[in-house]
Amino acid sequence: MTAKDIGAREITVAVLVRADGEVDGEHLAYLQEKVDAAVDRPGLPPVSGEVRVRRASAHHVELPWSGRTDIRVGNDLVVVHAREASARELADRLHDRLRSAIERVAHRSNTDRRTAAPPPWRGGPQK
Repeated sequence: MTAKDIGAREITVAVLVRADGEVDGEHLAYLQEKVDAAVDRPGLPPVSGEVRVRRASAHHVELPWSGRTDIRVGNDLVVVHAREASARELADRLHDRLRSAIERVAHRSNTDRRTAAPPPWRGGPQK
């Protein structure tokens, strides 16, 4: 049985993780894993984009790790920002925010979640 037989989509995710500053491979791998988990959702259109992570070189900065995602989900652009004290916290925060934003994009055009008519206080039919 293949993915085509059961109706599952093949993963066509092209999200690049880039780093500026002193970021090691272990942190990048963890971040890539978290981003892949956030965008691996059945029913999504093709996903592409990049995640940029930066570590401040100044030691006095309270939150030295910052990240930004620019990911295109179908025709929608999802932009997420985060600043944290450690690389793992940053990856977790970006994962949560990215997952929430992708959920909003995925359900934006879902008409099953909308009411058929506006409520009476918004000009809908009066009972």
